[in-house]
Amino acid sequence: MVPRGWGPALAVWGPLLLLWRGVFTMEVPQDLRQPPTITKQSMKEHLVDPKEGIFIECEAKGNPFPVFSWRKNGKFYNVPRDSWVSMRRWSGTLDMGFGHQRRPEEYEAEYQCFATNDYGSAASDKIRLRISKSPLWPKEVLEPVSVNAGFPLILACDPPGLPTPQTFWLNSSMLPIRQDRRVSMGSNGDLYFSHVMVNDSLTDYSCNARFKATQTIQQKSPYTLKVLTTRMVAETVPSFLIPKGTSSIKVVLRGEELVLECIPAGFPTPVVRWYKRGGDVPLRKVKVENFNKTLRIPRTTDDDTADYTCTATNRMDIIRHVFNVQVKVLPYWVEKPTNLIVAPDENGRIVCRAQGTPKPTVQWLVNGEPIEFARPNPSRQVSGDALVFRSVQVGSSAVYQCNASNDYGYILANAFVNILDAAPRMLGPRNQLVKVIENNRTFLSCPFFGAPVPDLRWFKDGHSAGLSGGQYKTLPNGTLEIRRARTEDQGSYSCVATSRVGRAENHVRLEVKEPTRFTRPPQRLTASRGSLARIDCRAKYDITLSVTVTWLKDNKPANLGWRLRKEEDHLAIPGVHREDEGKYTCIIKTELDEISASARLIVIDRPDPPTDLELSDPSERSVRLTWVPGGDNHSPILEFLVQFEDERWASGRWQNLSSYPGNLNSVILQLVPFINFQFRVIAINAIGWSRPSVPSQRYKTSGAPPDAIPANVRGVGYRRTNMEISWQALKDTERNGPHLRYVVWWRRTNSREEWKNATTYWLRYYIYDTDTFTPYEIKVQAMNDFGLGPESHVIIGYSGEDRPLAAPTNVQVSNTESTTATVHWNAVPQSSIMGALKEYKVYYWRHSSMLPWLSVRWDRKNQVFYSTSSRPWGVVTDLMPYSNYKMYMVVANNRYEGPPSSTIEFQTTEGVPGPVEFLTVQQRHLDTLHVEWDKPPEPNGILTGYTLTYQAVNGSREAGRFQVETFPANVTSFSMRRPNRYTRYKFTVTALTQLGAGEERSEESPHYTNEAYSREQVDISTQGWFIGVMCAGALLVLILLIVCFIKRSRGGKYPVREKKDLPLDSVDDKDQDGSFDYRSLERINRVSTLPYPKREEDSQQMRGSQSQASLDGMVKMQDSEDDSLVEYGDGGDGDRQFNEDGSFIGQYTGKKDREETDCNQSSEATSPMNAIYSLA
Repeated sequence: MVPRGWGPALAVWGPLLLLWRGVFTMEVPQDLRQPPTITKQSMKEHLVDPKEGIFIECEAKGNPFPVFSWRKNGKFYNVPRDSWVSMRRWSGTLDMGFGHQRRPEEYEAEYQCFATNDYGSAASDKIRLRISKSPLWPKEVLEPVSVNAGFPLILACDPPGLPTPQTFWLNSSMLPIRQDRRVSMGSNGDLYFSHVMVNDSLTDYSCNARFKATQTIQQKSPYTLKVLTTRMVAETVPSFLIPKGTSSIKVVLRGEELVLECIPAGFPTPVVRWYKRGGDVPLRKVKVENFNKTLRIPRTTDDDTADYTCTATNRMDIIRHVFNVQVKVLPYWVEKPTNLIVAPDENGRIVCRAQGTPKPTVQWLVNGEPIEFARPNPSRQVSGDALVFRSVQVGSSAVYQCNASNDYGYILANAFVNILDAAPRMLGPRNQLVKVIENNRTFLSCPFFGAPVPDLRWFKDGHSAGLSGGQYKTLPNGTLEIRRARTEDQGSYSCVATSRVGRAENHVRLEVKEPTRFTRPPQRLTASRGSLARIDCRAKYDITLSVTVTWLKDNKPANLGWRLRKEEDHLAIPGVHREDEGKYTCIIKTELDEISASARLIVIDRPDPPTDLELSDPSERSVRLTWVPGGDNHSPILEFLVQFEDERWASGRWQNLSSYPGNLNSVILQLVPFINFQFRVIAINAIGWSRPSVPSQRYKTSGAPPDAIPANVRGVGYRRTNMEISWQALKDTERNGPHLRYVVWWRRTNSREEWKNATTYWLRYYIYDTDTFTPYEIKVQAMNDFGLGPESHVIIGYSGEDRPLAAPTNVQVSNTESTTATVHWNAVPQSSIMGALKEYKVYYWRHSSMLPWLSVRWDRKNQVFYSTSSRPWGVVTDLMPYSNYKMYMVVANNRYEGPPSSTIEFQTTEGVPGPVEFLTVQQRHLDTLHVEWDKPPEPNGILTGYTLTYQAVNGSREAGRFQVETFPANVTSFSMRRPNRYTRYKFTVTALTQLGAGEERSEESPHYTNEAYSREQVDISTQGWFIGVMCAGALLVLILLIVCFIKRSRGGKYPVREKKDLPLDSVDDKDQDGSFDYRSLERINRVSTLPYPKREEDSQQMRGSQSQASLDGMVKMQDSEDDSLVEYGDGGDGDRQFNEDGSFIGQYTGKKDREETDCNQSSEATSPMNAIYSLA
């Protein structure tokens, strides 16, 4: 009811109040006085676990800071007087203790918190505190439950505790009870039997409860069933164990879960179906569970209000139950009350609009008390769903509560009225920089406060004109909206708040950035296993922004590392495998925007192996094999390969049996007898073969006579009186039984002989005492313990061959040319060949050249001809022209060549000559070239002359005109003067006979450099002959040095002892002081150097002077003083002492001029190595 005088005022101020309502939602700065506001509170239904502490939250703000108080069950709760309860500092949160004298359940009640200061009181929701419980089931001894077979049964669970625990049933073996259409658990935890069977008494039934809050499981005492049986279980009509009756009402709140249950009883077990009046059950929204006994709608809407019918049907009858589902709605805000901030003498209003089913009732409260009991306020009036304020005054600030409630719940909201007189102020940061993306809707924030509400205007770049209209819009909270930011919108913006009590200003700088966009986004990629996969991700972005690239795999961060490498513009995956398959997302993020694109990587791999191999339909020689194909891994399976392993003949070795198209998974395998089979299957696609499947079970076939015929039967004689019959062995899979052997049959061809046979386990059989090269009919068959197999076709074999008896006759040569000749001969009779004619063979050799000065090598060659005519002939090729040849022929069978024919001679005609032996071009003078060549090694006839052509060349290109010179056969050089010394020429020489020009040889002239001389004076150090000579010389020098060293070590062959007439045996190896006597070494070495034995030497010594004179002739005649060894051994002349190696050979020259040198001196003087050193 509107007070007197308010009607005209509302008509005038109503539209303005609508505007103010949106403006006055701004936040009051904390340093200004304001009524309390609840900032945090517990849920309306507050369920707590005592183990985690019992507390009820309540926090608020205000200026001055509010004081907290509580109501319990609608009455004032004096917290300080309860020693078990405390209130947290600077908060209204209650902490509740418990112990022996205070149980947690004693705190269960309804609580409401109030925050109060000088300007009003804010109220929280009414909080219902409930304590979580998981009590133990009471100890009880349950008597066995007796029930008749065919009757229904309900085993109650009734779990204790709060909240309701999750229940499940186990048997005496602690295994879940098997549930089906007959036995199932209801939503209340009870176990329902549509009818009981005798087997139900074989186990116990225990209900178990899982408490989520405490993470514990408790078990109820088990039920034991005693099923009473009768001869025949009577069929019964269906009935419902739950629900009762034919109809019921089900109320559910919108957004909550709806569960409808129909659990029938009856025998046979009834079938449950669901129907919705006015339409079908929406299967996409509705879930039918528990063997069709439960209908579940996870989140209800108003459209779910309807009649739902469940039917239960068996052979006896059909019954129905109708659920009248009513969806109710808790109260919800259409327009929630908001704080009102006004200056003195200003107007305003608070709106509270709510909806629900049924429609909620709205109640206003002031500082937690009903408004009708509050102190009257002439500036306040309730008008429908709004509180209207007019000409408010300082001191009338308060907190108002709006409570909207219906039968199913309530909602409560606080909104204060704060009467202030404050100058405008800016609440946001100063000189803020805002970066935005081009073409995006942009908001420039400018939070402000003032009472009365200031007028806010925006300006750009210091211009006096305000921003309004077009793409600019100022929102009630002061934010400037730019509908589509462009590059020209960059700049400095100013927001100015003005009221009657002051002015405030703030600045914002706007930068417009280029948007990030993909230039090469990820694309769907297919890669083969083991290859390199590259997923592109390239984008263009503003260069002034930092950018990060992130990769996700299947919406989770990709594990980057050596397997997944993040490159600059792509993701590389080397050696991909199947685990790499998935969805890859590339996220490119800057500080302003973020784009992402996804692509799927498909890895094509070889198939997965087939599984579940099963054998069926067995028969004598076939069986059906069935398998389950594995995954094709994105490449269709082309075929299946069936392999087998034979335990008897090839254990452990898998062999291919047959292949089948990729669309089959059940085939009939054709098998062979006497095999113990085991099968496996391999799938094949374009990538490769799968791993083999797990082998099937064994399958054994029975034995039978062989089916196969021995192949490749042959009869060949290796001697003139025998024949070997051979054949190819049967495969292991062709044996068909044990003890495989072969029966060999033979007889002479075109004779009336009986077939002879022999049995063998080998693959060949020999026949002896045969005539030479006689044909035989041969056949072979296999046999085993089950019988004989089929015979092979009859083939013709021959016994052994012998050496031919005759040679070809009347051998002649005709049509002789330079390199070919035709040979004719008379054939050898077949009877003389002593076997099958294999060939006629011509042996020929070049005996001499028709040029008397040319020597040739006698290399015998041969050529083979095959002819069965009576006057055969052939062409002998590869002959040398203008030569004398000799030839003879033989005939050959498969084993031997016959005797040679008479040797004949023939000549070849002239041919064209070969290339000249060499061609050199030398620069004798600066402007003169000298060309020289030699006649061909193979003239192939009488040389008539030479042709020389030359032409100026430029690099590898021919540039000049051809010049031709001809020369007689005795001229082999040519000189020319070239006009330009820098010009190069190419010379070509060919030799001529009467038949024409022969093969060419070419050479180019040298450059005008030292090359001319380098060509003339060949570097012999690189020539093979020089290297060989040097090696031989070095080896010779080494041998000489070794010989000289040995001779110096032993003193040479000088017979010192004999010259002194000292007997050899009288010399001691050592003197008195133990020093070594060189004569002992001389004696030992002399033995091996004398040209006669020692016995002969002794006889020579006995002869006296004749022997002495012969030995003295080996050295120059000298004085006895000079020859004495005593002079060298006892001191003598110092110039005659031993040299470094102790040798005294050559020291006998004494004081005379030595005309001969010792071995050392001669070796050094004449050594080739010394000559080389001197050259060096």
